[in-house]
Amino acid sequence: MKDPHNHAKVGYAMIVVAASLTAVALLALAIGSDVLYADNIQRENQAHFNECKANDFKPDGCERYWDRINNDVSGIYVDLEK
Repeated sequence: MKDPHNHAKVGYAMIVVAASLTAVALLALAIGSDVLYADNIQRENQAHFNECKANDFKPDGCERYWDRINNDVSGIYVDLEK
């Protein structure tokens, strides 16, 4: 059998895998103390949306929802005249 000489490709692949695992580990260390990091972000966004919904999406900061309301999918219809 011939030697395939693909040791360099395998070596580079191992380096890429090691680098990606290192990136995941650094990310885990960065947010490791707050295991519910994503959950907290979602709760804050949901609270902001509910506050905007209660105020008919008029206050500052609620403009980001304007393109997602007043359609059949959302079921939320609000008069957005300024």
